[in-house]
Amino acid sequence: MSQALGIPRISLTWLLVAQALVIVPHLGHLPPWIIGLWLGCAAWRIQIFRMRAGYPNGWVKAGLLLGTAGGVFLSRGSLVGLDAGVVLLIAAFILKLLEMRSRRDALVLIFLGFFAVLTAYLFDDGILAALFSLLPVTALLAALIGLQQSAFALQPWSTARLAAGLLAQALPLMLLLFILFPRLEPLWSLPLPKDRAVSGLSDSMAPADIAELSRSAALAFRASFEGQTPPRSELYWRALTLDHFDGRRWSQSSFARGAQSAAWEQRGQPLHYSIVMQPSAQRWLFALDVGQTTLAQARQMSDFRLQRALPVESALFYRVTSWPQALREPTAIGAGPGSALQLPSEGDPRSRAWAAELKRDYPQAERLVQALLGHFNRQPYGYTLRPPAVGPNSIDDFLFETRKGFCAHYAGAMTFVLRAAGIPARVVAGYQGGEYNPSGDYVQVRQFDAHAWVEYWQAGSGWVSVDPTFQVAPQRIEQGLEAAVAEEQSFLEGSPFSPLRYRQLGWLNQLRLGWDNLNYGWQRWVLGYQGAQQLQLLQRWFGRIDGQWLGLSLVGGGGSLVGLLALWLFKPWRRERDALQRSFNRFERLLARHAVRREVGEGPRAYAERAARALPAQAQAIRTFAAAYEAQRYAGHGASPALLRQHLATLRRALPWRFTRAAGE
Repeated sequence: MSQALGIPRISLTWLLVAQALVIVPHLGHLPPWIIGLWLGCAAWRIQIFRMRAGYPNGWVKAGLLLGTAGGVFLSRGSLVGLDAGVVLLIAAFILKLLEMRSRRDALVLIFLGFFAVLTAYLFDDGILAALFSLLPVTALLAALIGLQQSAFALQPWSTARLAAGLLAQALPLMLLLFILFPRLEPLWSLPLPKDRAVSGLSDSMAPADIAELSRSAALAFRASFEGQTPPRSELYWRALTLDHFDGRRWSQSSFARGAQSAAWEQRGQPLHYSIVMQPSAQRWLFALDVGQTTLAQARQMSDFRLQRALPVESALFYRVTSWPQALREPTAIGAGPGSALQLPSEGDPRSRAWAAELKRDYPQAERLVQALLGHFNRQPYGYTLRPPAVGPNSIDDFLFETRKGFCAHYAGAMTFVLRAAGIPARVVAGYQGGEYNPSGDYVQVRQFDAHAWVEYWQAGSGWVSVDPTFQVAPQRIEQGLEAAVAEEQSFLEGSPFSPLRYRQLGWLNQLRLGWDNLNYGWQRWVLGYQGAQQLQLLQRWFGRIDGQWLGLSLVGGGGSLVGLLALWLFKPWRRERDALQRSFNRFERLLARHAVRREVGEGPRAYAERAARALPAQAQAIRTFAAAYEAQRYAGHGASPALLRQHLATLRRALPWRFTRAAGE
């Protein structure tokens, strides 16, 4: 048990505290048996320290390892991947506690803890998670200090205060490195963990899908405009278009998924704004029509959506310029009119017959569209999050029987009728509106703002957007979903404790908006601080510079900064000024060459006496130097630095010239 005594009580205590704090942020995505594993290992480790239990033998360790691997496989279905990898890391962090015998093992456990703290950011990178991570880091530093076994380290709260002080001293350097260190693009991307739920639009749509999104208050993105924020009714955030209908669902055709940008003309005044988008696991980006972005590896596609090369797996900051009045494909559709006229070969006969009737009565596309919108406005259609069920002929049942539905019902039905009448049309899926936050002057868009509307095409005018939902429930567009379903009380009915349901309480609403503003600032200025933002900031400080010069300058400047910091911390000039210490260091090196090394914590007198016994022929010279050093160093009188150097020279001449290696070298 002698090796167990190498781990001081205070260090073990802080290690156990640190393990608990490291595991807490992972609780939401760890299997429950991990808690039992930690409790068992922690109790066993305490009994080992109290010398009431022994270390596990090889068979026990092998059993624990196999059992843990089996538990990970059963709970995650694999031993590879991000989900399983994090569980394995936490399990190894726990099991290492039983194997810890020496200080070296404790150091491995502490460094493993620092790495485990970082993995928590893969699941939650919010400001609360960042602040909480300071607790396990402080505890790990306290455990590291406790390993020194000094009298100071025997005081737990003094150890914690020292750890917190060291962390506070490091913060300015951390901030400087965050600002100046080159923001390199990652060589690979990590997929979103399976346990990290992401709600949002998909590349296909049935009415029930968007109705389901309307029950979620999860954030989709935030947008900040340069200048005045447009009215809510003008905020139609495009995600993608759905141009294929199979009788039940609208989806993207293979052509739409792979086509390049289409022709369009800039009209009117542009809007300049920035967006912080939440993880969606999809490649498309949200923007108003018609949007362009300077984001690397993002481009405009044939349906005017913005698409990124890689899925959005973490919070993403990008800037957009949009032309809402742009003329889109005024002469011809890129893939021909057939791409926006597809319908199933059969089904919904009443809707097809009605479309033919409208075509006869209104031969011009624009007049037919207005007639269709007027029909939705005049007839007893209703807007609801609880639509009645429909049969196989879903369009017929909605238009002529139930007449109650959500935006996806109206957009899908109108697109079907327009296509049946020979007018190219498609469904646009995205978000509409958003809540304005006056604290930060930005718009926050949530999943319940998911929306679908219609685009139809006519020669000379190109693609024209219309929203049949506005004809049925204008309050949905002008005021939001809550106002549109106020009578049926279905807004966030599954989330009774959501603060969004109590916006009428002024103090609570102000608190909610203030907290959201704080999180937005964190995402925009910390998580969104990437290469482009860093270059803009430094150009503001130092003038026009390019990316290559920036990288070289930051690497060189960072190296110089680290060098200056090392000089400031170690202060080698002070050691050079101490002639007495310099002479004693030479005395140590001289004796070390003859196999007499100074032990850790050994005083000058004890060291000199041991050296005199080891080198009896030079004992007098050794004792003379040591006595002179003690008199000058501790009494302030006796020998001068020059006389001390003279005694050292006498000892050097007395020692043999033959070089002797120290034992163990």
